[in-house]
Amino acid sequence: IHTLYHFQKLNFQPSGNMDDSGFFSIQVISNALKVWGLELILFNSPEYQRLRIDPINERSFICNYKEHWFTVRKLGKQWFNLNSLLTGPELISDTYLALFLAQLQQEGYSIFVVKGDLPDCEADQLLQMIRVQQMQRPKLIGEELAQLKEQR
Repeated sequence: IHTLYHFQKLNFQPSGNMDDSGFFSIQVISNALKVWGLELILFNSPEYQRLRIDPINERSFICNYKEHWFTVRKLGKQWFNLNSLLTGPELISDTYLALFLAQLQQEGYSIFVVKGDLPDCEADQLLQMIRVQQMQRPKLIGEELAQLKEQR
């Protein structure tokens, strides 16, 4: 019985790689990306700084703060903030990209560069042919709800 108890205790120990909310650790995300031949490099690491690469020459960044992850991705020839806390994708100009990433770092975000050939996606193929314009920046989901309540 002691062995059975010990076995159950081992099997039901909470993992540091995932919690009840669905939050994954960087190790889990890194291993998942390796399946597609992709690698993560910490944006402000000495290794990355040695390469002196301009962020606009990259294809994708993964950003993390506490238990929130989101991607900044180049689709076609344009950059998009794909943060799920926004009401939709946010267009980021090439000139603003480095400032945006620096601002995220200042707010405490860890930023990882995704290196390797990203899998094909329909949005990337479509946006190779056209450029989009964004007349209005998407709001944070909470901002939109607050604004709707004010209008009522």
